[in-house]
Amino acid sequence: MESVRAVLIDIDGVLTVSWEALPGAVEALREIRAAGLGVVLVTNTTSRTRASIAETLSGAGFEVTAEDVLTAPAATAAHLAEHFPGARCTLLNSGDIADDLGGITLVDDDTVPDVVIVGGAGPEFDYAALNRAFGHLQRGARLVAVHRGLYWRTEAGLQLDTGAFLLGLEKAARVEAEVTGKPSPAFFGAALSRLGVAADRALMVGDDIESDVLAAQRAGITGVLVKTGKYLPETHEKASGTPDHVVDSFADLPNLLGLGRAG
Repeated sequence: MESVRAVLIDIDGVLTVSWEALPGAVEALREIRAAGLGVVLVTNTTSRTRASIAETLSGAGFEVTAEDVLTAPAATAAHLAEHFPGARCTLLNSGDIADDLGGITLVDDDTVPDVVIVGGAGPEFDYAALNRAFGHLQRGARLVAVHRGLYWRTEAGLQLDTGAFLLGLEKAARVEAEVTGKPSPAFFGAALSRLGVAADRALMVGDDIESDVLAAQRAGITGVLVKTGKYLPETHEKASGTPDHVVDSFADLPNLLGLGRAG
């Protein structure tokens, strides 16, 4: 794969599970960098900021900085600044992502918002919070979702994520969310822009066949599905398309790229 000059890499389920490095992932990323390939870590993670993610990954052995990370919340902030400048926003999210939402006007529960932002799911997604968001949408607020993943994998197994709740809000309020993270084409475009490469010179590695791999392929990026993280054989079989490549884990990527192994 000599034409590949850069690699987009999902984090959760590809490099780590519950922020612990998967076997061979640290070494594989080091080898990819040593080959001179550009790297950007693209994630829909909404529980941590870019700086926090980089710090945690560094602690797990990965040689990364905040500049290597593109989060869905950061992409959301850019989207809102461009399309809804000055909008009053309310945020439903599990975790503190304020640092990645710079420039966005966040209001409290007593203020009627122009935009409802739905981030990552967690205990905060209780009846009162969801019903409050539903009320805002009925009154005309726009719905922006950081992502629409249905579940993610932790050390305790698969856990419900944003998409499971987002579908209910969309159906009940009869609206469609604007998605700013994966699988949004704009999100992949932002990653390519950061790397300075064309889509046909890039490769995307992910464990979510729809949001990571097939979405990247629709954007002209070569897709690689890994059989770790949230990967399930039945999801693979019933997917809306076929990945360009399938490997057992991220540790296999250097071989797929033809980099070989250092002796």
